[in-house]
Amino acid sequence: MLLDGFNHVAVITGDTTRFLEFYQGVFEAEVVAEQRMGDEGVLTLVHLGGGRDWNVFERFGTPAPDHTPMFGRGPLDHLGLQAPSIEAFEEIRRRLIERGAADEFVTDFGPVLSMFFTDPDGLELEVCVSNPDWVPGVFNGPGTPAKRYVNAN
Repeated sequence: MLLDGFNHVAVITGDTTRFLEFYQGVFEAEVVAEQRMGDEGVLTLVHLGGGRDWNVFERFGTPAPDHTPMFGRGPLDHLGLQAPSIEAFEEIRRRLIERGAADEFVTDFGPVLSMFFTDPDGLELEVCVSNPDWVPGVFNGPGTPAKRYVNAN
């Protein structure tokens, strides 16, 4: 392969402060740079880890978030973020639930555990991690509950 992943994802927000509070509070993201874009708004570069960044464009007059169900969001449905360990996944999960950005459900896809959340701008995202309980050769469909999180709270 000629690529090793995404460099950045560009997103539009109506409130950079709200965006940063969420991603710094949940994921410990770091602001790398900020640049005013004339009368149109501000670009903030935000490091997520692993060499991956958000390019956050605050556009003045951007409408309030509107959550649309899966497969109705256009050509980009959601983004999947990768947690480096089950411990990091569990801390992210705790923080997302605490903020009301996610419910407690974790999907067991077999080799990957997954949970979905919605950020303050209505962007749908997924956090994934390698499943330490995976039985090689077993793959599960969407909606399969991860046993380690059933009645965990």
